[in-house]
Amino acid sequence: MAKQYGFYFDADRCVQCRTCEVACKSVRNIEPGIKWMRVVEIWGGVYPNVTRDFFALACMHCGKPACIEVCPTGAISKRGEDGIVVVDRDKCNGCQDCFSACPYGVPQFGEDGIMQMCDFCAEINIDPACVVSCPTEALNFGILDELLEMAKGKAAKRMGGPTEPSIIIVGKLQLDSLVA
Repeated sequence: MAKQYGFYFDADRCVQCRTCEVACKSVRNIEPGIKWMRVVEIWGGVYPNVTRDFFALACMHCGKPACIEVCPTGAISKRGEDGIVVVDRDKCNGCQDCFSACPYGVPQFGEDGIMQMCDFCAEINIDPACVVSCPTEALNFGILDELLEMAKGKAAKRMGGPTEPSIIIVGKLQLDSLVA
């Protein structure tokens, strides 16, 4: 693969305004109840030192996507030119094996029972609506190596895990409770 695209999330800049959620739903015309992008709360610590952070969660376009491995119809694939994980809705049988395999609970299923998820707005050929709309610039998008370079000098890390999520996180965010 020539390059891997991913997200850059600055936890210290996110104010939980949910503009990313609204922009995604609006631009992609996503049905009610479905969220390709969602802001989740991450609670940590022990009383009286409890912390609450936010995380913008969408498909992580993993280096080793668990969803692809379990899809019985081959509906999910990873594009070689940019590493974006995509679903062929005509091949999906709605079995939801991908949802069970994804450690982040990303795959969504609408009224038609067919899987849908974030594709970085690649299908409609625009920069991701969530990134463009973020008023605090907590979200960014690009080639993973370039995002790592952008994060130099900051408290940043690439999110770890067996699926190798394609996201750089800036800030003190603890994601232990995010993984299912």
